[in-house]
Amino acid sequence: MNKGKKIESLVGEALLKKVKELDNLSKEEKAKACGYYTVTKNGVERVNMMKFLNALIDAEGVQLDSKQGGNGRGGRSASYRISVQSNGNLLIGSAYTSQMGLKPGDEFEISLGRKHIRLRQIDSDGNPAEEE
Repeated sequence: MNKGKKIESLVGEALLKKVKELDNLSKEEKAKACGYYTVTKNGVERVNMMKFLNALIDAEGVQLDSKQGGNGRGGRSASYRISVQSNGNLLIGSAYTSQMGLKPGDEFEISLGRKHIRLRQIDSDGNPAEEE
């Protein structure tokens, strides 16, 4: 595929964009096209899938390593920041819903502002709850 000089490994938004462009290729071919391979002394190209997958995870903003000193509790603490996922979704994690005492099935009304989203909980009568 890439004869001659090896390309620089892509990261971040450039990596995500390139992977989307190469939708029809296998994951190994995508990794190679994004620069995640080495050439052995015998001239054989070897794909480095682990580096490629880790770069994709980083580009998506997923944090797998804990930054806390290990206080014996599982999970992550709330950072009060979220990122739009590659599929366009926003995911509000359980750290926030448990902090608010929310249960499965609780409903919200969504209102969109210019650069914000407001959620108002719907009460049992189907009406937006009063703001505190």
